Amino acid sequence: MFDYTFILTITIFVVTIYLMLSKPKGLNETIPTTIGAIILIVLGIVSYQNIFHIMDMVSGATFTILSTIVMTIILESVGFFKWVAINLIQRTNGSGKKLFFYIIGLCFFTTIFFNNDGSILITTPIIIRIVFMLKLKPHQQFPYLISGALIATAASAPIAISNIANLIALEMVRLDLNQYVTLMFVPSMIGIMTMTLLLYLYFKKDLPKTIQTHHHTIQFNSHPLTTVEEKIDWNMFILAIVFIVCIRSSYFILAPFGIPMEIISIIGATSLVMLRYLHYKKGIKDILVKTPWHILLFAFSMYVLVYALQNVGVTQYLYDLLYPFVQANHFQAILSMGIAITLLSNIVNNLPAVMIGSLTITEMGLDIHTLQLAYLANIMGSDIGALLTPVGTLATLIWMFILRKHGIHLTWRKYFQVTIVIIPLTLLISLISLYAWSYIITP
Repeated sequence: MFDYTFILTITIFVVTIYLMLSKPKGLNETIPTTIGAIILIVLGIVSYQNIFHIMDMVSGATFTILSTIVMTIILESVGFFKWVAINLIQRTNGSGKKLFFYIIGLCFFTTIFFNNDGSILITTPIIIRIVFMLKLKPHQQFPYLISGALIATAASAPIAISNIANLIALEMVRLDLNQYVTLMFVPSMIGIMTMTLLLYLYFKKDLPKTIQTHHHTIQFNSHPLTTVEEKIDWNMFILAIVFIVCIRSSYFILAPFGIPMEIISIIGATSLVMLRYLHYKKGIKDILVKTPWHILLFAFSMYVLVYALQNVGVTQYLYDLLYPFVQANHFQAILSMGIAITLLSNIVNNLPAVMIGSLTITEMGLDIHTLQLAYLANIMGSDIGALLTPVGTLATLIWMFILRKHGIHLTWRKYFQVTIVIIPLTLLISLISLYAWSYIITP
C-alpha cells in the first residue's frame, strides 16, 4: 500500500508541476495545483488535520501579498510607474551604462517595496517600453531585460515580506521580521551587489555608450506621454507614496508587539482604497479585476502538494541525505541547504522547494540558531540559486511570458548562458556571507 501511495503521490506532484510550469494554452497555474490538491485530499493522502494546519500557515502570508498587490494597483492608477519610467530615462544624461544601473535600482526597490512577482509585472513592461523607445538593437536590449529580471527576483531575499515563500515559513522557524532582517539583510545585499557587478562585467561590451533621450515620447496604452504633469495628480501621488512607506515601516515597528503582518496589510490596503475613493470618488472595480485572488488558492494547494510528499516519506529521503551535513556545523548547514534548495528549485520551482526544505529542517531537532540559519540558506537557494533556469521561479516564468507577449523571443539556452556564469558564484558568495555575518552578530 505504501509503494502504491508513494508512486501515486509522486506522479500527481510531477504532472501538476509540469502543467503549472508549461501552462498549456495559457492555463492559469492555480488550476493544475488545485486539481492535484483535491485529488490528494480525496485519496486521503493529505488529512483534514493537515488542511487546517496548512490554512493557518498560508493565510497570513497570502493576505499580506494580496494587500501589497492592491497597493501597487492604486499606485499605478495615480501615475507612479509612468513617472518612474520618464524620470529614469531623463536622468541617464544619454549614458547607456547609467541606464543599466538605474534599471537595476528600479527593479531592486520595486521588489523591496512590493514583492518579486509584482516587481516583474511592473518593471518588465517599463523596461521594454524604454528599450523600444530608444530603438536599441536586440543585443543591446537583452542586458537591460535579463539584468532587471534577475535583480527583481533576487531582491526578495533581504526582507521577508517581498516573497510569499519567505513569509510562509517564518513562523515554522520562529523568526519575526526584525530578526529575519538582522540576519539576512547584509549577506543578501552582498549577494545582490555581487550579482550586479557580475552582470555589468558580463554585459559591459553590449551596453550602448550613448543613448538618444531627447525628442522622444513614451507610449503608455497607445497614448504618448511627453510631460509628467499630463497624467499625474501630485497631491494624491505624494500622499500614496508616504502612506505606503508608513505601512511598510509598520511591519517592522509593530512586529515586537506581536501584531500579525496580515492585519497591518489589510488595514493599510483598505485605508488606501478609501483614501483614493475620497479623493477621486473612484470605486474598487479596477482593484477587484486586477487583483490575483487566485493566489490564496494557489498557495494553499501548493502546500497540500508538499504536505503529501511529506506524508508519503519523500522529505525523509531529503532528511537522510542532508542531516549529517546540517548538524555538523553552521557552515555545512548553510552550504548544504543552500545548494540543495537551489537544485530542487530548478527542478520543481522554488515555492515547493523552499516549503519542502523548511519542513525537512524542522524535523531535524536542530537548536534554534542552526534551524534559522538553515532556513535562511533555504531562502538564498530559492531566491538566488533558483534563477539558474527559467523554471526556478514563477517570477522568471512570468518575465518570459511578458517578453513573448511583446514579440521578444528568448531561448532557454540564451538565458542559461548568462545565469550559469552569474548565479553559482553569486549564490556561493551569498551563502559564505550569511555564515560570516551570523558569526559576527552571534559569535
